[in-house]
Amino acid sequence: MTKQKQNNGQLTASFRDPSGFLFSENGILFRQVNQSYAEDYVRLMESGLYAKLVKAGLLIPHVEVDRAERSRSASTTLSADAFKVIRPERVPFISYPYEWSFGQLKDAALATLSIQKRALKAELSLKDASAYNIQFVRGRATLIDTLSFEKYKEGQPWVAYRQFCQHFLAPLALMSARDVRLGQLLRVYIDGVPLDLASELLPWHTRFNFGLLTHIHIHSGAQKRYADQAVKPHTGGMSKQAMLGLIENLENTVKKLDWKPAGTEWGNYYDDNNYSDAAFKHKMGLVREWAEQKKPALIWDLGGNTGVFSREAGASGAQVISFDIDPAAVEQNYRYVKSNKDQNILPLVLDLTNPSPALGWSNSERNSFGERGPVDMVLALAVIHHLSISNNVPLPKLAGFFAQTCKWLVIEFVPKSDSQVQKLLASREDIFPNYTRKGFESAFKEKFTVHMVEVVRESERHLYLMETR
Repeated sequence: MTKQKQNNGQLTASFRDPSGFLFSENGILFRQVNQSYAEDYVRLMESGLYAKLVKAGLLIPHVEVDRAERSRSASTTLSADAFKVIRPERVPFISYPYEWSFGQLKDAALATLSIQKRALKAELSLKDASAYNIQFVRGRATLIDTLSFEKYKEGQPWVAYRQFCQHFLAPLALMSARDVRLGQLLRVYIDGVPLDLASELLPWHTRFNFGLLTHIHIHSGAQKRYADQAVKPHTGGMSKQAMLGLIENLENTVKKLDWKPAGTEWGNYYDDNNYSDAAFKHKMGLVREWAEQKKPALIWDLGGNTGVFSREAGASGAQVISFDIDPAAVEQNYRYVKSNKDQNILPLVLDLTNPSPALGWSNSERNSFGERGPVDMVLALAVIHHLSISNNVPLPKLAGFFAQTCKWLVIEFVPKSDSQVQKLLASREDIFPNYTRKGFESAFKEKFTVHMVEVVRESERHLYLMETR
């Protein structure tokens, strides 16, 4: 399960929340609910909203913990204003919006709006609409912050409106109308893409889209005009019906945004490679067999493309995080996962040569890629030649990286004679004398014990099953 940074037992990602905080003990996740949030928590539970959202897969479930019993064996001291302690279900892997495909960010946005609509019926409202409050659990976008609700106050506008626009609508509009890679702006602006920046980057024709005109272009203009003015109490009033109208307009705007995953190098990789059908099936069979043998709980498929081999490994029952650098491949993978209800496959965008760093206050609010490991098993299929030859990463460094990342490694060595490697070498000088099977085995045997080696049928490729020493 994903580890998160702690400070005296408290998870650092939750330090901003005055309503409570997360902490972990012996691998079990808890959340303290502060007295200041007691009224809203009781309303959430007694209104029936909690039960309905959990049943719909929109909210992470939890159980209440007996505080006296917990405190007798606990190392983390509850603060004096503790109202309750709850134990939420732990998410197998924490991912971040800048690692999501377009479809994932869109589904997370629609889930947030659906939750807000349901909350209003229960006289509650979301007080924040952070994309970081959403995780993908059993294939669904799910709210993991139980303390995000507050009592609905008649006449007040939706306090999370600006945050929703910055965390969801602005990046989605940029990805759809300009370039899908602009989703990476969420890695730079972890509090959401500034609306004035989004307005400047969006094509002029988006001003003829009423939703984008209202929620990004006009909204950003209003922010500029009133940025230096003193904040005054809201006096105009917004009825519940008007708020529902706002939410439905946002919902319609998001639904109309689209992006077609086509035209990238790796999105059609399996349609343009040198595998014969026999080789492809043999490799799939080995991945499935070795995953079933070792029974890993969590697998990272590094270079998962559209997820073909992720699904073979996932047949073992493992949770598989299927990473790839190509947003088109990840989007295709996510659409397949969604349509086939593969609850144990999570596709994510990741550049292994520049993986997600630690971000936020004191670099502690968002864990780096490495901090979310190590894992039971890593798949590194048809990826080592890209790292070694395209990116000049020496084989010993690759061995060290994988040894820190997993216990079991399923890795494919692709020789220079392979047509895919020849493509890489066609436009550059071959400065890789150690990139041979002998050099590969020598580098990896320093860190790993080799348990199995199989020649992939009708190819010169070798598939290895290794265990970290």
